[in-house]
Amino acid sequence: MTEDALRQYLHQHIPLSAAMGVEVLEASPHRVRLAAPLAPNINHRRTVFGGSAAALATLAAWALLHVRLSAEGFDGRLVIRRSVMDFEQPIAGRFEAVADAPDPHRWDRFRTAVTRRRPARIEMRATLRFEGARAGAFTGEFVALPAGERDER
Repeated sequence: MTEDALRQYLHQHIPLSAAMGVEVLEASPHRVRLAAPLAPNINHRRTVFGGSAAALATLAAWALLHVRLSAEGFDGRLVIRRSVMDFEQPIAGRFEAVADAPDPHRWDRFRTAVTRRRPARIEMRATLRFEGARAGAFTGEFVALPAGERDER
């Protein structure tokens, strides 16, 4: 999936991404890198609103799974089950979220469950970056549900 195709998908299917001004800087099965400007994500302290930072990190992790599963023909739903966000420093400008592929062993277990049309869970991580430095960390558990399955939350 190209960067432009992912951006279009996100903006069409997840309208918050368009409102936040999300850009797709990198989209591959190994890494998704997203960015957003300060202006539509600003808080009363002139820094990024925590919800926007958490949303961008969540979106990066979700998008990486979406890119990988789409490439394999997955026809189902991908939902977040739980997440933790650590904010390590204020972000006063354009910021990024980077999600890297999970280790091969975890991915293989996840993909095996997906292939068998079972609900599959996987933990994903993303890092927030501002001006080249780490600004936060996201950890979330995502669930892939086969087509026709209800969200188990």
